[in-house]
Amino acid sequence: MNKNLLPLTLGGLGIGITEFVMMGLLPDIAKDLKVTIPQAGHLISAYALGVVIGAPLLIMIAGKYPPKKILMALMIMFTAFNAFSAFAPTFDTLFIARLLSGLPHGAFFGVGSVVASRIAEKGKAAQAVSLMFMGLTLANILGVPLGTFIGHNFSWRISFAVVVLVGLVTLLSLKLWLPALEAAKNRDLKAELSFFKKREAWIIIMMISIGTGGLFTWYSYIAPLMTDVAGFSADAVTYILMLAGVGMLVGNYIGGILADKFSPAKASAALLLAMAITLTIVHYISFSQPLALIMTFITGAVAFALAAPIQMLMIQSATGSEMLAASASQASFNIGNALGAFFGGLPLVYGFDYTSPAYVGAAMALVGAFFAIWLIKSKATKGLASSKEKYAMMH
Repeated sequence: MNKNLLPLTLGGLGIGITEFVMMGLLPDIAKDLKVTIPQAGHLISAYALGVVIGAPLLIMIAGKYPPKKILMALMIMFTAFNAFSAFAPTFDTLFIARLLSGLPHGAFFGVGSVVASRIAEKGKAAQAVSLMFMGLTLANILGVPLGTFIGHNFSWRISFAVVVLVGLVTLLSLKLWLPALEAAKNRDLKAELSFFKKREAWIIIMMISIGTGGLFTWYSYIAPLMTDVAGFSADAVTYILMLAGVGMLVGNYIGGILADKFSPAKASAALLLAMAITLTIVHYISFSQPLALIMTFITGAVAFALAAPIQMLMIQSATGSEMLAASASQASFNIGNALGAFFGGLPLVYGFDYTSPAYVGAAMALVGAFFAIWLIKSKATKGLASSKEKYAMMH
């Protein structure tokens, strides 16, 4: 681990805990604030909405400042709003606090991924970005189970206090270890926004929003899949989620290597196809406990291997608009979160069992792979056209 990248990993850890721990705390929050569990579920949507709003908006506002100052400001916001969550007296105030807590999420990863790629060793930019996302995987292995345990046995408010503590440690590490890179010179916001006029930008956004939704059709319903289909006890779900988190950790590292060795677009296409195959297998083998555990690890690995490739794909496709584009990819990822949970739940509404969301996820991953392949072909066509123009000029 490069010490200069450690603050980004710590930021990812804090963000990962506050994003995912809510799934485990819903019953405790619902009981304490006297709302139903479905109503408490709106707190998850509030956070995702905050990410989608905040990712591009905060980058547009703060993009002219040096990256280190931007990241520190975002982490101050993150820490303050999570403290607000810990002390929120009513459901409505907690809803607002969760919405605000989501605002710096996408912008932090957007700026952080650009910083990681700039300070990385030559040829290892994607691997540096994967080290930032390692914080998210560590959150799933350690932070979320710990936060859930604290919420169940003490108070859900203490779980958010832990997030505040991680935020404070991240702030200190940002100040001490993150290099002070220069701000963008002669920044032209209109020129940066012109990236979204390109067809390429929307192909990538569709690829992320739909393709990564395949992950969330599976992850959103993994608890009932393991208890009702595989036959595990409810107490075992925490350890199963930790197993998925270990898979995500391994996959995240592999994804960075693949993106550097081949290309982000090719790595994304291959991994989305692999996700479609993996989720199809999940549908058929989840009745077997040993096979279900093996596929939990593999599915987590394949799904999170996408993190670094899609982030690098967006950065490389947006010369001059890297931070804005990278934050947009995080907003797209959270749209995928919402779409995956929604579409994955539809077959359950119509009476199908808990293996059915995996089929929906496989279809979404295939659609994402289609967009990735379309992008690769359009790049190849553009490259061929460019070569012909150069040849014509020379002759």
